[in-house]
Amino acid sequence: MDIRKLFTAAAVYVVLGLAACLFYRSFTVATDHFEPTQLNTLHTHLLVLGTFFFLIALALDKVFGFSRQEGFMGWFIAHNVGIVWTTGFMMANGIVHTLSGPEAWSEMWAGMSGLGHIILTVTFAWFFILLNKAMKQTEADA
Repeated sequence: MDIRKLFTAAAVYVVLGLAACLFYRSFTVATDHFEPTQLNTLHTHLLVLGTFFFLIALALDKVFGFSRQEGFMGWFIAHNVGIVWTTGFMMANGIVHTLSGPEAWSEMWAGMSGLGHIILTVTFAWFFILLNKAMKQTEADA
């Protein structure tokens, strides 16, 4: 059932978000590096883009059944790839910045990181398309 996928994704991202916060605190204390890096915003990205977004999607699915729309699984996979891609590069950037300084992160890596944001932009638009179709179908059935 697709509604279970939304719940499971939200649960996984809450664990990852909390683990990211623990890693950030432990890593910066261990390296004695307290300047801001992308590590300090990693947990909020995981919690908002993952946990909160999928919980909201779960509620919207309960009302409109958008997970029954054609293309839902493609969207679900792509959105998860976008989150993991984006936050993975944020983590790598933060680690490199902490260990080697901000100059160690080249433009190539920044560009690779930007691809995750592009994927997320596409999946947000895709989400609204799926939701709009589901809403129209709900209105037509009423």
